Amino acid sequence: MRIDLINGEMNMSLGGSLKRGLLLVALMPLAFGASPTLGADRTGQQVVAETCGNCHATGEKGAPKLGDKNAWAKRASQGLSELTQHALKGIREMPPHGGAANLSDHEIQLAITYMVNQSGGKWIEPTNKAVPAVARTGEQIVKLRCFECHQAGLNGAPKIGDRDAWTARVKRGLDLVVGSAIHGHGAMPARGGLPDLTDAEIRNAVIYMFTQSTAPQKK
Repeated sequence: MRIDLINGEMNMSLGGSLKRGLLLVALMPLAFGASPTLGADRTGQQVVAETCGNCHATGEKGAPKLGDKNAWAKRASQGLSELTQHALKGIREMPPHGGAANLSDHEIQLAITYMVNQSGGKWIEPTNKAVPAVARTGEQIVKLRCFECHQAGLNGAPKIGDRDAWTARVKRGLDLVVGSAIHGHGAMPARGGLPDLTDAEIRNAVIYMFTQSTAPQKK
């Protein structure tokens, strides 16, 4: 039997009966309700075990070692988008795609998130494979994530509606407040634990919470 790969398609020199037999075997899982796994994204843990761990497990070639909280905290503060670009294009001793050209962008994002979380981070796995074409509004971001702490003032977060708390913070400069949200501050993780948030979306969320806290009360 001869098998050639031409433009990503399998060309098999087989007899008709053998071809039909192989086709039947391939379709059997579908007939019994099983889902095909071909093309499914691997988990972050699988990608790290198969590829990234070659260097990150030991810190070889200057790679931040898996479990090194200080090294990964510095990387995590850059956000998922920037770290993904580093992995896609290659940086320093790391080749593009970590040397595994078959990795999808999403698999790389999952691997990065896994390594961050294994090194002290609290990132939520990205579910969207594409960055939204239009930035989400401040209200959307706040309802998606910020409400968890800012609605009740948990962990020292300035409570939405607390005019004095928000005025005191923004008085020092909006960029400083946004920077704290991007890099993390106190109990708040970098980007609120949502690594796919853009800087613009974080700014929108901060402005929304400030506005909601300082707007004149309706009578």
